[in-house]
Amino acid sequence: MSDCPADSATAAPTPRRGAAPGPIARLQWGCGDKPAPGWINADRNRVDGVDLHGDIRDGLALPDDSVDYAVAIHALQDLRWADIPVALGELRRVIKPGGVLRLGLPDLDLAIAAYQRGDAAHFCVPDHDAQVLGAKLVTYLIWYGSTRTPFNVDFAREALARAGFRDVRRRAFRETASRHAEIVALDNRERESLFVEATA
Repeated sequence: MSDCPADSATAAPTPRRGAAPGPIARLQWGCGDKPAPGWINADRNRVDGVDLHGDIRDGLALPDDSVDYAVAIHALQDLRWADIPVALGELRRVIKPGGVLRLGLPDLDLAIAAYQRGDAAHFCVPDHDAQVLGAKLVTYLIWYGSTRTPFNVDFAREALARAGFRDVRRRAFRETASRHAEIVALDNRERESLFVEATA
């Protein structure tokens, strides 16, 4: 008998229906207070310019296979570990077959490397919040309590594959293999971020 917890938090891929026809639709999930013109902007907070208000764990108010591509930039890490499969499953549900999901996440491996080399400036945490290197690391990793699940490339790949995505690849800042070059338009925080793309 294994001492590891059961895989009950891992969601099975959502069954697919026929692709929805229509013009190019692009989704920004977790836009916060920065909704982007020309995108379907979704966030749990009610902010001017947000098209879809609500918690992704309750489902997005979009039909199956209705989005050509989606991005989530510095949003997924704010969910609990057990909710990551739910969120990724919902994003996969709304992305058309062959569509792309692009994630931008704080890179745990970069943070560990900065800690190991003693680079306190990497963490962008002012001294009045944390003075010594280890305190800056912890404050950065939980980002003042908003980050619930740290990510590195291995964890992102595995979570995406379990949600039914395929061809999961790490990408550089503003680099894509997608036929939709504008998928990188919302990339930010290059110095601290990990970017990953996956196909639905």
